[in-house]
Amino acid sequence: MHEKLPNPGRCAVMGVLNVTPDSFSDGGRYLDRAAAVAHGVEMHRLGADIIDVGGESTRPGSERVDAATEIERVLPVVEELVAEGVPVSVDTTRAKVAAATAEAGATVINDVSGGLADPDMVHVAAETGLPWVLMHWRGHSKDMDRLARYRDVVAEVRDELLRQVDVALRSGVSEEAIVLDPGLGFAKTGAHDWQLLQRLDVFVDLGFPVLVGASRKRFLGRLLADADGTPRPPSGREAATAAVSVLAADRGAWGVRVHDVQQSLDAVAVAAAWRSGGTFSG
Repeated sequence: MHEKLPNPGRCAVMGVLNVTPDSFSDGGRYLDRAAAVAHGVEMHRLGADIIDVGGESTRPGSERVDAATEIERVLPVVEELVAEGVPVSVDTTRAKVAAATAEAGATVINDVSGGLADPDMVHVAAETGLPWVLMHWRGHSKDMDRLARYRDVVAEVRDELLRQVDVALRSGVSEEAIVLDPGLGFAKTGAHDWQLLQRLDVFVDLGFPVLVGASRKRFLGRLLADADGTPRPPSGREAATAAVSVLAADRGAWGVRVHDVQQSLDAVAVAAAWRSGGTFSG
């Protein structure tokens, strides 16, 4: 495993910090720089292993912002968190944003497009040598729902991810720097998400660290829908998110990306103790 990837002896917990006005769960709450930094510091204090800072919403149907706006949102927050000693990853599909935040001290690039949105991203990953999360992706948020068509979602997601791994390796990215993410909710229906989670072993067995991002997503809202079919709102999906965290940890995921770090830290601690027969002590 890459030396800059958190390795806490249990499934790592990545705290979500959206510096955006329109994210599906907490849009606008941390657009203010001081509020964003305070929240990132607090998640780290609670035990989050790394804070994932993003300046562009990837919720279904969202419109893109330009690179300058994204950098303006995330760079000061990354700089201040790094100054506070907080490990930071950057959630971006743009090479310019990744390069700027890497220079500011971000230690992981979390690319929801798996390198497909910006052909220069692979060069930034190779040149910086930072861990690079390659998520399965078929198109930008505005269009991704219509791309959720598969004959065998597990096999196709695996094969499409491996194609991006090949591109990365041929471009000079080291094998130990690659992290895979099956991309729950991105060009996936709820049924696809559950199938991918059920067969998480397929991705773990590829030999790369695996990141799972299920936090507060639509498929959990639909699972917990009211009797009339109204999905549970994002704020009511935390117990289900923690349940996915414990199951992902038990299946061998390297990390989970979550909004409520405390509940998932508890969940992965339970998973670690369960797997070790009580020898894991945190």
